[in-house]
Amino acid sequence: MPNKAAPDASRRSETARRAILAAALDLVAEVGYAKLSIEGIAHAAGVGKQTIYRWWPSKGSLLFDAFLTLAGEGEATALPDTGDLAADMKMVLRATVDELNDPRFDQPMRALHTEIVHDPVLAADYVKRLDEPMRELKKQRLRAAQRVGQLIEDVDLDVAVDMLFGPVLNRWLQHTGPLTHDYVDHVVDTALRGLGPR
Repeated sequence: MPNKAAPDASRRSETARRAILAAALDLVAEVGYAKLSIEGIAHAAGVGKQTIYRWWPSKGSLLFDAFLTLAGEGEATALPDTGDLAADMKMVLRATVDELNDPRFDQPMRALHTEIVHDPVLAADYVKRLDEPMRELKKQRLRAAQRVGQLIEDVDLDVAVDMLFGPVLNRWLQHTGPLTHDYVDHVVDTALRGLGPR
């Protein structure tokens, strides 16, 4: 009688991890972050609470991993560079608006931002794994624009990134107005008037 192959523990663990992340996203959209619980996630994913606590120290860190999975962690690529900075920034910000308006992203992202305010460990993880890499990609695109004279040479690129992306995220977080393609086009045009060569 042939020997049965031993179960692949790593495959089983990855299957459980994906089930947990999917359950977290589904539940936060369904019940909101305040009512989201490790017990509920474990039940929905068909795992024990201990499995979740072994991999994540808090529901905030679990939700962050779930969000990164949804957004495609590790798939960040350079921003488009067609030679037209305004058109490229509008393309990126329109895609950002579409993502922020997508119900699959909205609740997890709002919950994540709320938790980051209260959890310094999660905040540091967010900066390291998401904010800093994305900010560097944005600055790379702006550096390329500087090299060809589309931005003033001495502009602080961190401030420039904040001027282009900050208003969009603020409007989304604060519900201060509709988040539309027209709005982000106006943000880009206004920011680049101040950042462009004299």
